[in-house]
Amino acid sequence: MEKPLTKNIDPERGPLDIRGYERAGGYAGFKKALREMSPQKVQEEVTDANLRGRGGAGFGTGMKWSFVPMGDEAPRTKYLIANADEMEPGTFKDRILMEGDPHLLIEGMIISSYAIQARAAYIFLRWAYKRSEELLRKAIAEAYEAGYLGKNILGSGYDLEMYIHVSAGRYMCGEETGLLNALEGKRATPRAKPPFPQTSGLWGKPSIVQNVETLCNVPGIIVNGADWYKKLSKTGDGGTKIYGVSGRVKRPGAWELPMGTTVREILEEHAGGMRDGYKFKGLLPGGASTDFLVEEHLDTPMDFGSIMKVGSRMGTGTMIILDDKTCPVAMLVNLEKFFAQESCGWCTPCRDGLPWTHKMLMAIENGEGRMEDLEQLELHCNFLGPGRTFCALAPGAVEPLQSALKYFRDDFEKHIKDKQCPWRK
Repeated sequence: MEKPLTKNIDPERGPLDIRGYERAGGYAGFKKALREMSPQKVQEEVTDANLRGRGGAGFGTGMKWSFVPMGDEAPRTKYLIANADEMEPGTFKDRILMEGDPHLLIEGMIISSYAIQARAAYIFLRWAYKRSEELLRKAIAEAYEAGYLGKNILGSGYDLEMYIHVSAGRYMCGEETGLLNALEGKRATPRAKPPFPQTSGLWGKPSIVQNVETLCNVPGIIVNGADWYKKLSKTGDGGTKIYGVSGRVKRPGAWELPMGTTVREILEEHAGGMRDGYKFKGLLPGGASTDFLVEEHLDTPMDFGSIMKVGSRMGTGTMIILDDKTCPVAMLVNLEKFFAQESCGWCTPCRDGLPWTHKMLMAIENGEGRMEDLEQLELHCNFLGPGRTFCALAPGAVEPLQSALKYFRDDFEKHIKDKQCPWRK
């Protein structure tokens, strides 16, 4: 099985320096792009490969790039930003890539910057990722010394500067326009769209914001071609995917697997199944802001379209497992508290609705709930759903809640009838 994302990662050895990365084939993609391909050709190759964004939304990467103005009449200043904030609960795939193979991200950013003719690139990094910052700064310095960054790169006339911006750390920074505001030194609130960042982003200039894992796919596509990339997948979505599992399983962790690997294979073969004494109850397939899946969904391929068909989203592809000895109401209390704290307060439904949702869940968990509260929670799921708020934070926040009310309603009702949490007996 080919693993273009993790082939160089060895936790015992540590990340490769630039010479080791070059010996492993590193920067060959950038050299090929710079010497043999026009920016438009790079965009077309990524589009043909059907690389979809790995940050959660799954938007076509090449299509996203195609919206950036090109040609002599286009603004000369453009930006490429790597979203390395990774604040989605249960998600740790980008950290693995940055700490395991930092030059892969840097090469992916350089190629992507060349494709849109950006002259500056930023890594918007989560404040807690100290090790990632240390390794990325070292790798960027090595790339400058080798001539892959700076002025007149490899004698091509192309210039690119790369910077690291350490984030103050808010969930809202995962929304690309909130990230752009934070990068400009403003409050991390979402912007109205249009205009979209591809035409008016960072400081009003054309900008592309991509997830770390997305960018790490680009070098392999350029070296080996779109057809090679598509053949790595078991589905229409191209490439491989880093899938993660956390919870009471025998081998929690992350694995690079073909896109479209089933939930069951990831859970049972790679994560080793449930720990002894625990039974599977449900899972969030792509971080905390996705709908629960249950036993009947285990044979679903983990790709964007298949997960959507069964009522959830693949999101970041990192599963959070719920077992039979964990109270689902308590789990929801924890999740909704996080989302309520992380609301930027920009729009009323999110600012006021999420704390109220958390308050009702707390009452149910503490044995003080009423049956009418379940109807109120369902109403909140509707009021905070897609199209009702300024950005996608609140709709994502209520996805686990709305699906828990569907699949685990008996547990909610038992809390209310018994006036206590059954798991606390």
